[in-house]
Amino acid sequence: MKKVLIPIDFSDNAFNALKYACQLFKYEHSEFFILHAFADEVYSRHSNENKNSIGDIKEIVYQNSEKKLKKIWDEIMEYSPNPKHKYKTLSAFGTLTDEANDLVNQENIDIVVMGTKGKTNDPKITFGSNTVQLLKYVLCPVLAIPENFLYHQPKKILFPTDYLVPYKRRELKLLNEMSGSFISTIHMLYINPKATLSLWQEDNKQFLLNGLTKPDLVFDTILAEDKSVAINQLISKSEIDLLVMINTRHSYMEKVLFHSSIDEITLTIKVPFLVMQNRFR
Repeated sequence: MKKVLIPIDFSDNAFNALKYACQLFKYEHSEFFILHAFADEVYSRHSNENKNSIGDIKEIVYQNSEKKLKKIWDEIMEYSPNPKHKYKTLSAFGTLTDEANDLVNQENIDIVVMGTKGKTNDPKITFGSNTVQLLKYVLCPVLAIPENFLYHQPKKILFPTDYLVPYKRRELKLLNEMSGSFISTIHMLYINPKATLSLWQEDNKQFLLNGLTKPDLVFDTILAEDKSVAINQLISKSEIDLLVMINTRHSYMEKVLFHSSIDEITLTIKVPFLVMQNRFR
């Protein structure tokens, strides 16, 4: 059974990500964990002038969260009354990253699906702060869905890679099964001013070939200095349905997410974005 974690802040973006996940795993027996982490709400309501104790505010926010989660449950059951799907709602007093990682470990979660942005929905930024934190630190793949993105099968998948990092079998298995079920084509894109691969890179490339057996694989090379521009152009030109990257030390993902402030990220995400983690659980 596929286990899917959906962080929810009760925004339209979050609910759209939930709907996308229901469609993506329509044909699989799946369990969806709909999580609302509310510690930030509690502390933002508490001040020196506020006579209520933290405990009182915590209970108020918890009850409000449970009420809203019940509404979400009703709405998703109406949207997707799929007998293959089970839904579980959770209110947790903690930060989203901590609560998500705890659930990933406890329930052996396969993937997190969330909106690229949440309630604030700032048009100037690519990712909201919560999304960035999970892309960086949660110990399983994260699929981020852009605002108002309407589901369609991910037939064309773009996977930029420099072949410098080893890939985790579990992560590749998820991508292999997902892309195989839609008879997808994965475009493996190597972006480098120098096109020649080292022996180490060739070995990692072969590992991808061995792990991604169900989709069609196309290997492309682009000689470009600016990777963000090259990726953005290819997504638009080739009508890509899904972008995939690996998050690990010294990767392009690290340069984009760790060394840029959120509003300086130059990678414009207009399609669902799957980030696979290259770390052991």
